[in-house]
Amino acid sequence: MNTEYIDTIIIGAGLSGIGAAYHLQNKCPSKSLAILEGRENLGGTWDLFRYPGIRSDSDMFTYGYKFNPWTDKDSLATGEKLLAYLNETADKNGIKQKIRFNHKVKKLAWSSVTARWSLEVEVNGETRLFASSFVLSCAGYYDYNEGYEPKFNNKEAFEGQFVHPQHWPQDLDYSNKKVVVIGSGATAVTLVPNLANQAKHVTMLQRSPTYIASMPWQDGLLSVMRFLLPKVWVSRFARQRNIFMASLYYNFMTRFPKSAKKFIDKKRNQILTTGIDQKHFSPRYDPWDQRLCLVPDGDLFHALNEGKASIRTDHVDEFTKTGIRLKSGEHLEADIIVSATGLNMKLFANMEISVDGQKINPADKMFYRGVLLEGVPNFGAVFGYTNASWTLKSEMVSEYVCRIINHMDEVEHPICTPVDVHDTKQELFLNLSSGYVQRAQDGIPKQGASQPWRLDQNYRKDKRRLKGVEIEDGILEFRDAVKIDLHNTSPISAAAR
Repeated sequence: MNTEYIDTIIIGAGLSGIGAAYHLQNKCPSKSLAILEGRENLGGTWDLFRYPGIRSDSDMFTYGYKFNPWTDKDSLATGEKLLAYLNETADKNGIKQKIRFNHKVKKLAWSSVTARWSLEVEVNGETRLFASSFVLSCAGYYDYNEGYEPKFNNKEAFEGQFVHPQHWPQDLDYSNKKVVVIGSGATAVTLVPNLANQAKHVTMLQRSPTYIASMPWQDGLLSVMRFLLPKVWVSRFARQRNIFMASLYYNFMTRFPKSAKKFIDKKRNQILTTGIDQKHFSPRYDPWDQRLCLVPDGDLFHALNEGKASIRTDHVDEFTKTGIRLKSGEHLEADIIVSATGLNMKLFANMEISVDGQKINPADKMFYRGVLLEGVPNFGAVFGYTNASWTLKSEMVSEYVCRIINHMDEVEHPICTPVDVHDTKQELFLNLSSGYVQRAQDGIPKQGASQPWRLDQNYRKDKRRLKGVEIEDGILEFRDAVKIDLHNTSPISAAAR
């Protein structure tokens, strides 16, 4: 079987993969490049999810690319607009022709003898082989095949339609139907007001409340500025302002949680009527222990005010023929039940990774500068922020990878590996209390207790550490390929020399 060699391979053609391709082709122009995408379309999340109202939950001036500013008037983008933006970015920058669709990476095997990765890729049911000097995973952080669904007692008894948002039926008719949406995260708070526009009634059923804040679809100041200045200038101003404001709010809320709770309550109650019990909006945790949910123009609150939707804080006891019986004894009638219960978090898209014949468990490794995996040569991964727009981090990661690749050429060493020379204490990579994070901790790489293994979820700190830091810091090791022992030519023996 023939093996196709490509200097740099990106896995995944979503938001991160398209951004990484732009930086690699511009900053490492001598390197051949390809994106291997397991699905038939680009866009990742924004092509996969098709439920009503799907939209960004970060402002687009920071969620959009720095090199292709978001100039639309909407601060939040619908899924349709976001997907169009990604396609336009890929077309305009010559990235789309570098994407190999329906190429699902199954195995990655590194050889220190050849200083290359070997990739087994499934293409329309067949296996193809690729080789590459550097691999960057932009495959996201969750399982694209299955969303998370808890075990519901007596689920089979329900005679209506049961739906998970990750696999939304495009022909689902919810007009004049009673709908129960189970969940309280970003997907649930998006679905409820959008379903309520046509449904007879929508009930949001949550086990525990979430912090929810309103954000305008369109920014009044920016609308005025567009009359006076070019759109790109306005977008760049909005990007810098929003980065600053997001950092300000995050620091305020994490340092002064009691004051933050009062602030969030005050803003919400300016929209929400007094007839709705505040217990449904009073989480047990502090702000930013879980990600804050944004609702455009307070649409969820308006749906509740108008009686089109209601909210219950309770636990599911069991499903019945006609709905859900709660632990409290209340029965929720439903024609359709939507399980907006979250994601199955899986980094590296279920790929099997080995180094010189030894299988790697990513959960045993630490992330170096939030980019490279401890002890794994020539391999990077993109993981964005949990407290800010994903793209702010993903673009810095891509630029840093370009610096590493160019440095390997400069020093004429084809292998680059982060090595923990100080026996750094490991800590959890993500400290959010969200269910999807807690369920996945055993499979996620760790962070270290100190730099450069520690992640602070701080854009300005990362900007200094990734853009200004010396590449050779005594931890990132550069070396030549391993020579083969003529008496024993196995890569494992050679690598162990």
